[in-house]
Amino acid sequence: MSDSFFIDTNILIYCFDTSAIEKMNTANKIVENALSTGLGTISYQVVQEFLNVALQKFAVPLTNEDAATYLHTILEPLCKIYPTIELYEKGCTVKQKTGYSFYDSLILAAADQARTPILYSEDFQHDFTFDNVRVKNPFITVA
Repeated sequence: MSDSFFIDTNILIYCFDTSAIEKMNTANKIVENALSTGLGTISYQVVQEFLNVALQKFAVPLTNEDAATYLHTILEPLCKIYPTIELYEKGCTVKQKTGYSFYDSLILAAADQARTPILYSEDFQHDFTFDNVRVKNPFITVA
């Protein structure tokens, strides 16, 4: 689907960042759109990274109960990419070709496997393209 998109962990984290209201609002719009249209995707890795940060590193960490609720209402419906040997192999290829860390390479590999032409992330160069995936930093204002 040409309208489909992949959401990196940092977008989900910004949904809770009251110190960056504009980013929080943008991130929440992306997640709401993902859920309402079914066009958004995350991977198992995003689930793990988000829960780790939310339970340990948020200014006010989520309770186990709140984390479980978020898991079932937001993360589970969006999670469509799970670990496979092919995904790990693609991650290694991406790492070799780009020089990104293995975990960042896995995000790009997962977005490619999901056939999402857009990866929303703040962690890569805006408009960077790898294979069929273009990175869009949704917090950049284009003049």
